[in-house]
Amino acid sequence: MSSTIDRMRRYLRELAYNLWWSWNPEAQALFEALNPLLWQASRHNPVAVWRALDEALLRDRAESPAFREHLESVYERFRAYMDREAENGHEQGLVAYFCMEFGLHESLPLYAGGLGVLAGDHLKSASDLGIPMVAVGILWREGYGSQRFTPEGWQLEHYEPLDPYLGPFVPLTYPDGAPILVSVPLQGRRVWIRGWRLQVGRVPLYLLDTDFETNSEPDRALTRRLYADGADLRIRQEAVLGIGGVRLLRALGIRPTTFHLNEGHSALLLLELLREARAEGYGWQEAWERVRQQCVFTTHTPVPAGHDRFEPELMERVLDSYRLELGLSQEQFLALGRVYTGDAREPFCMTVLALKGSRWANGVSRLHAEVSRNMWQELYPDHPVQEVPITHVTNGVHLPGWASRTAREFLRRYFGPDWEEHQIEPDFWARIDEVPDEVLWAYRNTLRRELIGFIAEYVRTQSLSVPAPALNPEALTIGFARRFAPYKRPTLLFRDPDRLARLLSDPDRPVQIFFAGKAHPRDDWGKRLLQEIYQLSLRPEFAGKIILLEDYDLHIARQLVAGCDVWLNTPRRPYEASGTSGMKVTLHAGLNASVLDGWWCEGFNGRNGWAIGDGTEERDPQLQDARDAEALYAVLEGEILPLFFERDEQGIPRRWLERVREAWKTLLASFNTCRMLQEYWQKAYRHADWSTVGR
Repeated sequence: MSSTIDRMRRYLRELAYNLWWSWNPEAQALFEALNPLLWQASRHNPVAVWRALDEALLRDRAESPAFREHLESVYERFRAYMDREAENGHEQGLVAYFCMEFGLHESLPLYAGGLGVLAGDHLKSASDLGIPMVAVGILWREGYGSQRFTPEGWQLEHYEPLDPYLGPFVPLTYPDGAPILVSVPLQGRRVWIRGWRLQVGRVPLYLLDTDFETNSEPDRALTRRLYADGADLRIRQEAVLGIGGVRLLRALGIRPTTFHLNEGHSALLLLELLREARAEGYGWQEAWERVRQQCVFTTHTPVPAGHDRFEPELMERVLDSYRLELGLSQEQFLALGRVYTGDAREPFCMTVLALKGSRWANGVSRLHAEVSRNMWQELYPDHPVQEVPITHVTNGVHLPGWASRTAREFLRRYFGPDWEEHQIEPDFWARIDEVPDEVLWAYRNTLRRELIGFIAEYVRTQSLSVPAPALNPEALTIGFARRFAPYKRPTLLFRDPDRLARLLSDPDRPVQIFFAGKAHPRDDWGKRLLQEIYQLSLRPEFAGKIILLEDYDLHIARQLVAGCDVWLNTPRRPYEASGTSGMKVTLHAGLNASVLDGWWCEGFNGRNGWAIGDGTEERDPQLQDARDAEALYAVLEGEILPLFFERDEQGIPRRWLERVREAWKTLLASFNTCRMLQEYWQKAYRHADWSTVGR
């Protein structure tokens, strides 16, 4: 018995310390069964459950043939996954993927929003495909903050310190147990950095940490809060990520052939690569070309104000000692981040540095690439705008990670247990036509009822002082959940409250709308939008029909994208670079109603969801909002509600399901990270000059 218990303990530890469990429900079920209360209290953290195991509980589970069989089966699948060889020629080269945030799971608060969620999905699909990759980020000790509301509906942030020893983080040490440390020169002193490894399937994510006793208090604070206040703090955080990240990889003996900069926050890594090349004896031009051959860059920001810019005086104060290591004059140094290199007043822009220092650059949708080419044409004065070297790879989502347990059962039954291996095949998803309407509608109803049950329970824990709503499992259920920012226009639906009230008041066509999202801690405008929705939800005509959920995270996101019939997206075009939340509803037989912005410009075909407006862009934001609000009301009143409630004698909305089928056949194969990673591999990763870089 003791050998069985030891083996079980070892298997459970190995599973707990690899994020593979986060997209494998059978593995999650193991830990939930061991300690259901702790599983919930720890935000579904297997390491917390594993650390709380005692001998009596393990002995009890060891005497259960069902549990032992479950554990053996999951562990066997895990080992088979980890031991798979690289596929499709991916064995050549190594990609280092740098990002400021990673959204991997709700128990790991290392993310703020869509950029981080996309990065997390990127790693999971790289692991699935066997692409040789390591990733570099920061171990945020306080993360982005959890959300609470005052009785008036004003957002407050609460920061809970993260203890890495209570999560799946492994400290990086030398064989003798001493921590691996690197340093970065900032403001004339050394800031020391240690590293942690977070294993994401077959991809290691290395996280940088300055919060330990070797550093002064200001330097310890660098890796506490994601996107904290102040340009001075931000530039030092970005130096830790870019410069410190390369130095940590070198300390680990890792020499990537391609560095992928996911957004400009990590652009200072280009300077560290330049410093290395110069130290090896290369002249300026040859060294810079070596840097360019190693780097690719993805921009996610469609507005000039969203790109990090730092005043020359700040760059000099913080990075002057590092500049001396580079052997550059101040003018040469600042010119690397300027469009107009002779303008002494122009700030240093991280995106400019990334574009100059990368052999290849992309936006995250076709429209976003067009916007980016226009935005940065001045950097390429000899190119017409259509030839500015910024292409696009449209974002996707990691379908296995976003599929609910009910969805997985549906997929296994009607698409086979190997459905994950056919994600990018349009003909495969056409099998939805073989699923009877009765089955497809039952699937949609089940998912909606599961969401209703979740929300009915969840709202009881909220700080918002509202009575538990009487939710309707038969109502048309609409979801809006994302970061609350003014350009996303979360209150567009309320532009005419009386018209909305009439739309929601028909007892024969019940509707309920769920909102969730966080505003940036410094974005009072975004907080006012949240407060407005909360206060409107208290009005009698909206009570129980408009629900605002508190403390939006990945767990709530999974419930909403699985359970909503319609996913609403109302950005002011063209400010949505891509968006990915709407991609997640398709697998759950949900439909999108969106402004023609970001990915929806490419996905919408007139029959697989709805467009809000016709893609017209107005110079006057008020006019744009008025036009789009009218279009939103029109599509709800004239198309979405009538189609949803148009039932035959069997109670099935046949024409609604035609749109669901069309969405499966036209969206699923394209808008997933399996396709996205293969596109990056073909366009960016495999084109490195393997003979000259990464030595």
